[in-house]
Amino acid sequence: MNDRILVSRLIILVLTGQMPVRQALLNFPKDTQDKSIITAYHALIHFEADEELRANDADYKQEQDEYLEFLADTLSKNRTLPQNIIKSYKNYYSNVALPKDRSTRNLLKKICKFLNIK
Repeated sequence: MNDRILVSRLIILVLTGQMPVRQALLNFPKDTQDKSIITAYHALIHFEADEELRANDADYKQEQDEYLEFLADTLSKNRTLPQNIIKSYKNYYSNVALPKDRSTRNLLKKICKFLNIK
């Protein structure tokens, strides 16, 4: 399955209450460089951080839900998120806590890349 489509499904599972945000974040693609996926990751972090605000402000909750639905819809079509949305999360990219692939194969690939071996 395409990574963007996977992320789209994870967002929908969160929005429908079928999966907690933490579980969705743990299921994100490993070691991705796709800025649309990284942006969606941060959008879900903000979604979880705003839990109290969402509970107290119905308009904010609706706006945030629609925003995440838009991200999910765009990713489900395997499209790149709009640049203005990606840019709005750019400050968070250096602090990305996306899941990492810790397999031996991946470790060897990283060592070869570091040593510039093809």
